[in-house]
Amino acid sequence: MIPTGGIFDLAEMRERVSEIEEISTGENFWNDAAKAREVLQEGTRLSREINRWQAIESGLEEVMLLAGMLHEENDPESLAELRVRLARLEQDLTMVRLEKMMSGEHDDGNAIVSINAGAGGTEAQDWVEMLLRMYLRWAEKRGWKTGIVDILSMDEGGIKSVTFTVSGDHAYGNFRSETGIHRLVRISPFDAGKRRHTSFASVYVCPEIDDDVEVEINDSDLRVDTYRASGAGGQHVNKTDSAVRITHQPTGIVVQCQNERSQHKNRAMAMKILKARLYEKEMEERRRAQDRIENSKMEIAWGSQIRSYVLHPYQLVKDHRTDCETGSVNQVLDGGLDAFVEAFLLQQMQLAQ
Repeated sequence: MIPTGGIFDLAEMRERVSEIEEISTGENFWNDAAKAREVLQEGTRLSREINRWQAIESGLEEVMLLAGMLHEENDPESLAELRVRLARLEQDLTMVRLEKMMSGEHDDGNAIVSINAGAGGTEAQDWVEMLLRMYLRWAEKRGWKTGIVDILSMDEGGIKSVTFTVSGDHAYGNFRSETGIHRLVRISPFDAGKRRHTSFASVYVCPEIDDDVEVEINDSDLRVDTYRASGAGGQHVNKTDSAVRITHQPTGIVVQCQNERSQHKNRAMAMKILKARLYEKEMEERRRAQDRIENSKMEIAWGSQIRSYVLHPYQLVKDHRTDCETGSVNQVLDGGLDAFVEAFLLQQMQLAQ
């Protein structure tokens, strides 16, 4: 367990890391492989936490030094540097604060994100492309790695659907707040009459499940189709039936992958996504059952409109679950989502009490 006291527990964390290093060299350490992996993962998390707090300590020392220099002499360059370092320190502390509010079983792991266009043709497809850019920029700012698994680009413009993975610390804990319907209101760039249009896109997020988590999938329940990949990808595109689509017939869940050249690799990735989707479906059903018992808790279900992005006649992004809002629409669409995530997590903590 990572101590929650932050900077005041560095000695305790270092002691635990040393203990793990000693344990991992033991003769019988790998007799229980599952337990060994759990211990090593704890060591990795603690080392990451130590490095982060050391970086924050160092950043704070640099800020204090610059502040002292600025107090002694009015140097515009020192002031500009101080502002940059303060902003960086604030961002680091925000990330720590957000992660401390994430207590879900898979919050510290990776995420699989799917975006699908609603009704509206090119308008909705363009909105999916905007959302994809927003999320990729957010991931880039947070230091997460992303990878497109499947994408259906349309000839007339935009994206019909896209699935991508997000790998990094607490990627799922952050992205899970995005599940739901996202609404865009703007003057359409595709309408010669310059009329206002409303577009919808659905976002679904599930955790990437470790291989040692058991999810029962019967081969007889699966329908596997192969097809030719589309979009960018080199000479193999549209040459062989390497793309794979898997339908889980009891639930109707459909997953597909076309980012690999090998049909075998695409099938393996599709099965990984299916496993994650089925696991999340089971967890969601359990949460809904609990919510029916405890009516005071808010249900966040697939199909609920969670956020509106208004570009005309005024500029506003508003989350309908938390009432968190901002007029800095361009900043949000450029990946500035932390305020909405923090408001969501705070609300979830309050509802859980």
